[in-house]
Amino acid sequence: MKILLVEDEPKVASFLQKGLTEQDHSVDTAADGLTGMRLALSNSYDLIILDNLLPGLNGLEVCRQVRAQNTKVPILMLTALGETDDKIRGLDAGADDYLVKPFAFQELLARIRALARRRHEVPTPGTVLQLADLTLDPARKLVQRAGHAIQLTAREFALLEYLLRNQNRVVSRVDILEQVWETSFDTGSNVIDVYINFLRKKVDKDFTPKLIHTLVGMGYVMKEEGF
Repeated sequence: MKILLVEDEPKVASFLQKGLTEQDHSVDTAADGLTGMRLALSNSYDLIILDNLLPGLNGLEVCRQVRAQNTKVPILMLTALGETDDKIRGLDAGADDYLVKPFAFQELLARIRALARRRHEVPTPGTVLQLADLTLDPARKLVQRAGHAIQLTAREFALLEYLLRNQNRVVSRVDILEQVWETSFDTGSNVIDVYINFLRKKVDKDFTPKLIHTLVGMGYVMKEEGF
């Protein structure tokens, strides 16, 4: 994989570049947000690893600007800011995953593998998922509700696809963690809740009937109200 690492701490950047290179990845580095954004927008990368507290331009703004011009490249935020609100801001800015420092390098590699698998999945042509007036086309990466296009990040799309493929069936947070995040590491149930809320705002908020439902203590189910 060709990876862009945006990290201003020299020791951390050196450690990550060495470790990722040993895993046969090609790594470009940037020590500030402006340089990172310039590289991200002028080159083609398979993954961007992005710190938040950066000189020049913070990671959230870099993420927003990159995501506005490139909806496909996976972005993994790697930062010391680990509060729930920090994670929400990072994911809301367009990041696909969020890993808090300090971290285990093997967990970082697992997150990278999961993002790579998601990026290179080949959907079955012609298979369009539908519930009520919501449609999702895996091949063309298109989501519509009542004829209106809905823009989703890669992780939001993956979560919605999983819920639609299991419509009318309750799925637990563990199910979502294993099937959507594709990792056995605990990313924190609050992160899954955050993504569900993101989908609700985009898929349900301005439409009826509501399709995403919470079963307290059990998980989530995607169905028409009253079904």
